[in-house]
Amino acid sequence: MSANNNNNTTNASTLKSYVDSVTGAVQNAVGNLTDSRRDEVEGKTKQDKAQAEHDASHAAVKLPGATVSAQGVAKDHPDRTTGSWNQTVGSTKEALGNIVGNENLKHSGRQQNRTGQEQEARGQLNDFASGAGDRVTGAVGSAVAGLTGDRAKQAEYQDRHDTGKTQQRGAEHDIQKQAEARPQY
Repeated sequence: MSANNNNNTTNASTLKSYVDSVTGAVQNAVGNLTDSRRDEVEGKTKQDKAQAEHDASHAAVKLPGATVSAQGVAKDHPDRTTGSWNQTVGSTKEALGNIVGNENLKHSGRQQNRTGQEQEARGQLNDFASGAGDRVTGAVGSAVAGLTGDRAKQAEYQDRHDTGKTQQRGAEHDIQKQAEARPQY
């Protein structure tokens, strides 16, 4: 499901969005200094387009067991799913132990919940690191294949990059969601 072309709406790049944003800001400032309304408007338009590209580059939909983005679909590491399940079961046991007054059930649930949190965190770290590695390997391999003219390998490496990016975005999404859920002291 990877996009193997340079269409910015389907193959958004965070780095490109930063470059375009700076270019737009410079053009806007030059237009402002030289009283060129046209340069100001074009610069602002480039900045807006860069922001949209940045947002698209980071957009991902988290589904149970997978992440979907404009770049592709990536399956979660099994520890993420198992950890999430253990947290749910552990919380249920702990709540039930509280309701019926069973300390053993409550303690067992709390322990299973902690184990699930640790499992999920391991899976997230694995997905994040693996995704980052695939992005680098894919980018370098695609560049080399492009230089040698091997379009099939270039597409293969681009797919690897895109899957890695999706995998990394899925882990980032979950980590951010958990950070926002933590109480602020």
